[in-house]
Amino acid sequence: MYFLKIVRILFLLCGIFFAVSVITAFTTLPFWGIYWLGTSSSELKGKPVNIVLLGGGGMPGESNLIRSWHTAAAAGQFPEAAVIIAMPGSLSDSTDTPLKIKQELIGRGISQERIFFENIGTNTRSQALNCKEKLNEALPILIITSPEHTRRAVLSFRKAGFEKVNAWPAFENAAETDFSYEDDELGGRRLPVPDVGNSISIRYQFWNHLKYEIIFARECIALAYYRIRGWI
Repeated sequence: MYFLKIVRILFLLCGIFFAVSVITAFTTLPFWGIYWLGTSSSELKGKPVNIVLLGGGGMPGESNLIRSWHTAAAAGQFPEAAVIIAMPGSLSDSTDTPLKIKQELIGRGISQERIFFENIGTNTRSQALNCKEKLNEALPILIITSPEHTRRAVLSFRKAGFEKVNAWPAFENAAETDFSYEDDELGGRRLPVPDVGNSISIRYQFWNHLKYEIIFARECIALAYYRIRGWI
């Protein structure tokens, strides 16, 4: 009896959670959550001496490619800054991710003499500590990472001892093209359902916001864990 009652309560809570998630996805709150993670600690004050690209995932991969694109833009804006690729992997294997990122940066116009590596750290905390061993923590640095990871990265590097930490969140740019269309003009079956061709929110925004909700929740848990461990 008690077991069935607990199960019913769990199903009810799951239903409420699902309903709230769906309703929230139709609002702009998920976007602003990711925006806050990316901008709340990313002010750029002065010229960085070192630009640190925090790698994520494999190569080629969406995360590393967009971070490389933004790193190249930052390196162009600050031509005297060194570029440090913080990505675990082998430096003796040209097919390993750190060297692939290096080739991507070289292809985007960054001189290989400016590129260095931190290839040991496997999470943000260890990358910050390892960078401290290689860099002068009193000199300003600029961190390049995904928007949702920016706040935790900045706080981690500050906790590790870096005194002047700036960040450049690797936001993606929205396409300028209008993707709307008329369903019936494309042929096929005519159905008694609303025309979704002119509804960008249903076709794209709703699903993107569901993804943002998961990303935001994961990052909040990561921030809480880092806080408990004293890493930020």
